[in-house]
Amino acid sequence: MTKPQTKVESFELDHTAVKAPYVRLITVETGSKGDQISNFDLRLVQPNANAIPTAGLHTIEHLLAGLLRDRMDGVIDCSPFGCRTGFHLITWGQHTTTEVVQALKGSLEQIANDIKWEDVPGTDIKSCGNYRDHSLFSAKEWSKKILAEGISDDPFERNVI
Repeated sequence: MTKPQTKVESFELDHTAVKAPYVRLITVETGSKGDQISNFDLRLVQPNANAIPTAGLHTIEHLLAGLLRDRMDGVIDCSPFGCRTGFHLITWGQHTTTEVVQALKGSLEQIANDIKWEDVPGTDIKSCGNYRDHSLFSAKEWSKKILAEGISDDPFERNVI
């Protein structure tokens, strides 16, 4: 007999109804001792219409790891979606989507305008599991494109912040 599978929220989301780029609060989970962890969907490109090439997404990932922590308290992790359309952002406590949009926007602005190759952390054989697969050029170009489109705090409306 097959055991019923747990429902995964992201597989329940209608990816044809959302309008990227956006930040969406997926859930706030409360642990047994009252600690809260928030999970955000940072959708940078429209699902099934575009995908960020792996090397650019990888470089954005390495940069967001520090840049988001510089702009927000409680960042636990920022990991790319396998579909290459954005990231999960996991934080301690509760943050508003507007706070996250502002931190993401500031981070992408810094990537687009200020980052040099020597500023990208974790790009050598000792600090990265796939160190050859990076592109700062791609990361900068995608950051510019996302910023030009504007980032919304609502996945179904274009409430650009």
